[in-house]
Amino acid sequence: MNIAPKRWVVAPSLPPEAEKDLLYYHPVLRQILYNRGFSTPELAQGYLEAKMPPGTDPYYLMGMEAAVDRIRHAITKQEKIAIYGDYDVDGVTATALLVETLENLGAQVQGYIPNRFDEGYGLNIEALNSLVEQGVRLVITVDCGIRSAYEVQHASKIGLDVIITDHHHPDPDMPPALAVINPKQPRDPYPHKDLAGVGLAYKLSSALFQTDQADQFLDLVALGTVADLAPLVGENRSLVRKGIQMIQHPQRQGLMALTGVSGLQPSKITASHIGFMLGPRLNAAGRLDSALAALTLLTTRNVVRAAQLAQLLDNQNRERQKITQQIQQQAEQIAISRDPDPYLLFAAHPDFNPGVVGLAASRLVETYYRPAIVAHLGEGYARGSCRSIPEFHITEALDQCSDLLDHHGGHAAAAGFTVQEANLPILIERLSQIAVEKLAQLDLRHELYADMELPLSDLKPELLHYLSLLQPTGYGNRQAYFVSRKLKVTSCRTVGREDNHLKLAVTDGRITYDAIAFRLGYWYDQMPSNIDLYYSFEQNEYNGRVNLQLNIRDIKPSGYLD
Repeated sequence: MNIAPKRWVVAPSLPPEAEKDLLYYHPVLRQILYNRGFSTPELAQGYLEAKMPPGTDPYYLMGMEAAVDRIRHAITKQEKIAIYGDYDVDGVTATALLVETLENLGAQVQGYIPNRFDEGYGLNIEALNSLVEQGVRLVITVDCGIRSAYEVQHASKIGLDVIITDHHHPDPDMPPALAVINPKQPRDPYPHKDLAGVGLAYKLSSALFQTDQADQFLDLVALGTVADLAPLVGENRSLVRKGIQMIQHPQRQGLMALTGVSGLQPSKITASHIGFMLGPRLNAAGRLDSALAALTLLTTRNVVRAAQLAQLLDNQNRERQKITQQIQQQAEQIAISRDPDPYLLFAAHPDFNPGVVGLAASRLVETYYRPAIVAHLGEGYARGSCRSIPEFHITEALDQCSDLLDHHGGHAAAAGFTVQEANLPILIERLSQIAVEKLAQLDLRHELYADMELPLSDLKPELLHYLSLLQPTGYGNRQAYFVSRKLKVTSCRTVGREDNHLKLAVTDGRITYDAIAFRLGYWYDQMPSNIDLYYSFEQNEYNGRVNLQLNIRDIKPSGYLD
């Protein structure tokens, strides 16, 4: 399967009226603000200050009043409450947040995280039965439950009240819970639909406290929101900025320890560090074993215990990286052998670790720009993780195959399912046909959006200050990217354990910059003398030395016609 070159899309220059309105700002920042839709001084200021948008009262969420009343009754009567979460970072942080909230309010509360390998995702009958036997009377789900109508019915039969808080897309038939808090449910008036699971847990915490006491948990909100790829716009952007400020001055023992094993300086942490360093370590526990280690790390006040758990997660993350690479290579071979030019990549194998298949699917999407499914084959069933591209809503595609599936759910870009092995070939055939119908007429290529094209000599040190005002950047609020052309390569070498990265220096004849290009090591044997670059501009610290560098995302020979 041929991999098409990425398409660079450079934003048009801002018009004279926007230039005039944004005259107060640095010229590069003006262009970036305009590209993001902030073309007036008022809009620009609100964005740069990450102001909380209007309409964020937690009681605007449907189900909030009923949920708060039932929880307060449980606290008054000292009923046992279980917070039932998910094993990813969003679910673990949401569980920790509500456990600590209810402890502060005097509740009898415990956290429950299902085991990915024994129980699978979401509510399950055995867990609910076990919680009843332990004396639990109220279950509050976080980051799961919205597609668990049968399990909620069972809970009611055995004497459990259930409150669901979940941000995933609901089924047409809502679960018969005591209260459902999900801004995506029909007729919910809450304007901010993209809160993560931990964001909804924070809203419930805010309603219970009736003050700003819930803000003490914004470090957890930042971790879960960024790691779950919730869009960093609107309310999410405001919450995550405040949460990162807390992480930069950590009070939570587990975060201090996790930051240490990650080799990070707390004061320098950004959303990118959460996404690529802290988040993967917290996720590693649930991918390889039980996520309880991550939950305990985030809630323990014991310094020694925090250090032990952080080291455990770091070790598990290293192991996870090895397994991911192995599965990715094998999944790639299987997918391409099925169809050398597919619109949907699919691979399944009994040896695929079910905790890592989603990461392998992500790598396939990144490489081939096609929706991808990687599945673990069990005894009589398959559990798959799906990752997709903007042109293909993977959960809607699964919805069209719901008659074949035992369970499924997710977002536009990521989903999961469980299917009987006998139905798997029919499922893949149907999904492949849906993909053909949706994608066959499109030019499927990665599009890389650049904020502007500029010469290297325009990259001044003070520009980094203005770029920092865009934080937190990530999904939904990309960092600034630039294009510079006709650059001469003055030095180039491969780096990394497998020589899969590039370290180079480039010049436009007036200034020379060092550059790093992750996962682009294959360019070493074919590097032209003159190149065009798509990159971000950053400060690099290594062994106590600080220098400015380009972080290259893509390379093209100078003069290449897109």
